[in-house]
Amino acid sequence: MEGWSSTIELHPRINVNSKRLVGLVGLEPTTSCSQSRHATKLRHSPNNLRVIAGDPSRKSTFLSHSTRSLLNMELEEHLLKRVRNWEKLSRWERSELGRDLRTLGLSYGEIMDLIPVKKSTLATWCRDVPLTELQIESIKERTGSVKGIPRDTQRKRREEIERIRSSAKAEACWLIEDSIWSAGVALYWGEGFKTQGQLGMANADPNALRFFMMWAVMYHDHDAEFRAKINLHADNDEAAARHWWSAELELPLTDFIKTFVKPDGTGHRKNHLERGVCMVRLRKSTDAFHRTLAWIEFLQEKLGNYPC
Repeated sequence: MEGWSSTIELHPRINVNSKRLVGLVGLEPTTSCSQSRHATKLRHSPNNLRVIAGDPSRKSTFLSHSTRSLLNMELEEHLLKRVRNWEKLSRWERSELGRDLRTLGLSYGEIMDLIPVKKSTLATWCRDVPLTELQIESIKERTGSVKGIPRDTQRKRREEIERIRSSAKAEACWLIEDSIWSAGVALYWGEGFKTQGQLGMANADPNALRFFMMWAVMYHDHDAEFRAKINLHADNDEAAARHWWSAELELPLTDFIKTFVKPDGTGHRKNHLERGVCMVRLRKSTDAFHRTLAWIEFLQEKLGNYPC
């Protein structure tokens, strides 16, 4: 293909002594604008995918427009071999190949021209593979687009969470004089969920859960709605447990989601709780969750500096 002879380097530190990547068999030539928009998509048939390594001057009219810069790009031989043997690779080996190609600085579109994989799958494989500033600029130069370049889509949310946390610590300076607030924070510190992104607590004592629910209504949401879930063993009476917890927590049965029943067979515990353990979550509580964690940190700092 005339005019496609310049070598494109993705990273200046990559040492390559391998054959040149010429193209992929199975891609149709672009003959119109509408076809060119779809030319970067592989025909995902095992019989249509084949990588040719050889003479870089060989014409390859079946490659997509976005892969022009890869025609004469030199890749390491072990990568070429893995691309050629795509159909023989295990699921883990395919994901590692995708990650290795991404590490070289290829955009998602360019990787999809080399291996038959969906963009969503590729994004999952490469979500923790960062691109350097040089690689990002190289993608822009090769493709003239920002597609395939990772964007910080959570920046605004992180900033919002930091504002919530800062505000929570500021209000904790006067809330600490409230004994109910302090007791609730201490209870959540010991028993509450801290990794699930929602405000919630699991306990076998309905008094602790009632106090948590009251505390959440007082300090987080006066119109709070709760959902409950019961964890039982196989020999527990699920219907009786659901009615008992519903009465104790004053929650309708419709607010209880499917019960988790642990099957017998572990043999490590014989004294099963008759009514199991109940988990209570506050609905739409992501902000309340981060606020509570900030309160706990405030309490930790206060207790840490408390004179003994």
